[in-house]
This record gives sequence, C-alpha cells and structure tokens, in this order.
Amino acid sequence: MSTNLTTGIIGLPMVGKTTIFNLLTNSNQEISNFLSGKTETITASAKVPDKRIDFLVNMYKPRKTTYAQIQFSEVPGLVRGASEGKGVGNQFLSAIRNADLLVHVVRAFENSDVPHVEDDINPMRDIETIAVEILLADMDLVEKRIERIQSGKKITKENAFELEVLKKCLQALEEEKPISQLGLTDEEKATLRNYAFLTEKPMMLVINIDEDQYREGTYPGKDKVEKYAAEKGIAVLEICGRIEMEISQLPAEDRELFMEDLGISELGIDRLARAVYDYLGLISFLTAGEDEVRAWTIKRNTDAKRAAGKIHSDIERGFIRAEVIAFEDLSATGSMAKARDKGLLRLEGKEYLVQDGDIINFRFNV
Repeated sequence: MSTNLTTGIIGLPMVGKTTIFNLLTNSNQEISNFLSGKTETITASAKVPDKRIDFLVNMYKPRKTTYAQIQFSEVPGLVRGASEGKGVGNQFLSAIRNADLLVHVVRAFENSDVPHVEDDINPMRDIETIAVEILLADMDLVEKRIERIQSGKKITKENAFELEVLKKCLQALEEEKPISQLGLTDEEKATLRNYAFLTEKPMMLVINIDEDQYREGTYPGKDKVEKYAAEKGIAVLEICGRIEMEISQLPAEDRELFMEDLGISELGIDRLARAVYDYLGLISFLTAGEDEVRAWTIKRNTDAKRAAGKIHSDIERGFIRAEVIAFEDLSATGSMAKARDKGLLRLEGKEYLVQDGDIINFRFNV
C-alpha cells in the first residue's frame, strides 16, 4: 500500500519557493536558482511535526523516533507565457504533472535587492498569472489529444467516449473553469487518468510576507486574495520565510525564546506541512515502545488489516486483532497502565477503520 504522494511547490521566479522548500525539508538548496539559470526540479522529504509523537517520546524515551514524511518537489520558476514554451515553462509543467497537490508560493514581501519579474508587488496578479498558465497548458494537451483521435483511421468505442469527455473538458477550460469543477463521473475520470491535468489537482496558496507585513497582519491585496481563495475553495497560509529562516538557523535552546519575543506560537512551516498532509487525505497511526516511537502514514479510511501491512506484510497476512487506544485517552490518563485499568484499550478486528492518532499494537500469527 503506497502513500508516496508528492507535493509540487510552484510559483513565479524570486518569490521564495526555495526558502520554503529548504525550511520544509531542512535542505540547503541555492536560493538564486532563477538568477543562476538553474532549471532542475529538486525533491526531498519533509517531516510532519506531531505533538503526539513528542508526547510519546517523553513517555517512552525510545532509542529511535520517526515522524511522518511528505515528499516535496520544488520546480523551476514559471514565467508568463510558459504554456507556450517560453522560459523553462515546458520543464516546469511536465514536472508538476506528477504532483498530487500544488502549493503555489506567492510573493507579498518587499525587498529591493530581489527584483520581481513583473517589477512590482501584486499577489492577486501573480496568482492569476499562474492559474492562466496552468489552464492554457491543460487546454493545449486536450486540443492535441482531440486532434489525434479525430485524425485516426478508426475511432473505437473507447476513443469515442474519451473524445466526448475531452470536448467537455475543453469547453470548461475555454470558459476558464478548471477540470476539477466539472463534476465528472468515475468512468469519465478513469478515461482521463493518464493525462494528469494540472487544473484537476488540489492547490494551496502560501503568501510569503515580510517582517512588517507579519507584524501588521496584512499585505498588499490581502482582501482580494482571500475572496478569490474562498470562491475557489483554496486554503491560504501566510508565512514569513525570512523570519522562519532566521529561526531555523538558531540553536534549539534559543528558538523558543526568539519565537516568544516575536509572538509566534507555531511556525508557519509546521502548519503548512500538516495542512499538506491533511489535504492529501493522509492520517497517522502510531506505534510506541522503548525501541521506537513512530508515525505510520496511511490513507484516510484504511482498515486495520491493511494498516498492519504498512508495518510488514507478515503482520497483515497473519492479522488476528489490533489493540487500539486513542491518543487523547492515553494523554488524559498519563500512562498505558492507567488507560488499561480504565478499560480504554480495546480490541478491533480487521475491518476497523483506523483513526488519526490511534496508537496500535497488532496481534498476528504467521
């Protein structure tokens, strides 16, 4: 059972994509990819912060701790006209077709040393620029496939159905509607599966703000961005990449004090990692002991037997029962022994749907 889902970090050049990527993945990629002419896609794993893991680590003092992970890919900066093959557009667009979720980093920060490709700061314009390029790229793909089917010597029944669905997509795209809003049936979606249309993918907006904007709680055009996001059903997060980069470079003992001085209760980058995890339909079940405390990533609505297979195929094959306790119950009682005394541990069968934060011990026999 694979949960290797990838998130593509996208946006115009010089908006802070690499800063966000570095913060998420503890990487040290060169910030000036655009200025240095680099055009490769970079991929790395990010830790999903989880206070439940921290609690269990304090309880068990394990030899090893493993948090949930998400794959992030940072793709080259997109410029206006990328869908027509300008700049690094074609490479950018092919790279994000494999992503399960797009995180669009939008620049709101002011910095005279970092030029904006459009010369001024206008987050809403930049959001629309990327949206248009993505839409035009899908339209180009649809038109080429329609032409290929129609110019073929013979149109099969499958081709005819595909053609009908593609024409429906083209009409929506011409009306500037994403394919995700078409309300396609499962059969229609299956026909389009291999295309990986960009406008089918869920998206989040990350507004990269500066220190002054962070303190004031606003940035240019914030009302317009939030109205647009609400209409499209898109989540918006504000992150001050500059501040969070400074925090990441501090010794661990100084970070908390620095955050307290700035009135930061939680890093935006941590909120982003968790929001992405949730957006991808993922949850964590936990295993805990002196050897290891670990978060295991599964899709929501996974049954206990398949969740056992995430640990080892033998456990799934020989599954007997799952001994389960909700994290909230364990944290409320303070120890596994007290939780057991109160009858909060329960035995579940193979069809039990694992819940986020379940602490599980699998019983099996092979």
